[in-house]
Amino acid sequence: MSGGHTLPAHLRPRLVGLVAAGGVLGTAVRQALSLVVPSVGGFPVAIFLINLTGAFLLGLLLQALALSGPDEGWRRDLRLGVGTGVLGGYTTYSSLAVATGGLLGHGQWVVGLGYGLGSVLVGAFTAGLGIVLAERIMSARRSTSRSVRGGTR
Repeated sequence: MSGGHTLPAHLRPRLVGLVAAGGVLGTAVRQALSLVVPSVGGFPVAIFLINLTGAFLLGLLLQALALSGPDEGWRRDLRLGVGTGVLGGYTTYSSLAVATGGLLGHGQWVVGLGYGLGSVLVGAFTAGLGIVLAERIMSARRSTSRSVRGGTR
């Protein structure tokens, strides 16, 4: 265990607090958006958009952090507070399951299957887009940093 800590990260009160505080914030944002964005024809637009944007942001964040150095210090704090906390509270795959089940239970097979499968597949795609964007941003930052240090700017 690094940094002289004897407790694993998931038992350290400060880190647990970061996740909890982030979770409260992410859940509040999700709830606010779900109250503002209406469903269309039984299709839960808000939850669909929340899960897709959350997957994108999580892919972007985690890849950027992974490329910027080891998972310690401020990087670990950011991963736990924003990734696990805020984005974990913001996204809601339990609501995805409930909405899918509700649509299927009301005989809306096409919408239900489209929503359930579409959420997972498009969510994976948007997470991939976030990863690609993070790689491009981090690569550009490294190139700029090398240019500045090398005096070519």
